[in-house]
Amino acid sequence: MRLFILAFIALLVTVFNARAQDDLFGPSEHKDARHGFVLNGNGGFDLAGGDMAKRFGNSFRVGPALMYKTASNWLFGAKFDFIIGRNVKEDSLMFNIRDKYQTYSQNLFEFINIDGQRIGVPVYERGYAVGLAAGKIFSHSKSHPDNGIMVLTTAGFMQHRINIFDKDKTVMQLRGDYLKGYDRLSNGLFLEQFIGYIYFSNNKLINFNIGLDIMAGFTQGRRDYLYDVMRPDHAKRLDLLYGVRAGWFIPMFKRHSEDLMFE
Repeated sequence: MRLFILAFIALLVTVFNARAQDDLFGPSEHKDARHGFVLNGNGGFDLAGGDMAKRFGNSFRVGPALMYKTASNWLFGAKFDFIIGRNVKEDSLMFNIRDKYQTYSQNLFEFINIDGQRIGVPVYERGYAVGLAAGKIFSHSKSHPDNGIMVLTTAGFMQHRINIFDKDKTVMQLRGDYLKGYDRLSNGLFLEQFIGYIYFSNNKLINFNIGLDIMAGFTQGRRDYLYDVMRPDHAKRLDLLYGVRAGWFIPMFKRHSEDLMFE
């Protein structure tokens, strides 16, 4: 809850500053909503829920999106996100190849390598989500018709796994296809909902969005056998990610002459 409150405080401060920039550089040059392509870079912080919370902790999503904005403020496009995290909660992970002297610190496991040395092998959360998005901007101002509350729905495909990073490939049990018996690969369809504020500056300096986001992944385990727990992994999962998301835009709106320009 504190995370959401802080996000909306940051939103209000940023909107106020953006409006001040427009006032400083002059009145609006555009009275009608503009249309054209929008290239967007997104980033967000997520809390895990559902089955995702049993395997991973907090994570980040970052990636590009390409949208088309109509003159009536509808949005259509595609987006791609990388899923990145450090907190892996699988207690049984690689249990069958650990020794009794092994220690575990945060995301680092210890193993004896082929040279007889004890080394640390880190594990990470890694994944991605790719989908098609559609939504609408509900404008609150006639003088700023491109700005307002944005509601965006995305549907597509997501995948995640445990990345066991044996950099020098010196642990025999973690070479080649053996890794597939430990990485907990899961994938499936997802549905994502975003609601927040979108702002296009008339002075061409500030274009952003910020808001709350929730993703529900209807995934399934894809490994035929897990070596540490000695069973297949075909279980169906409900993977939830929810948190704060923000983005920065490069709009490519059309002039009345139909020529493209960067604003």
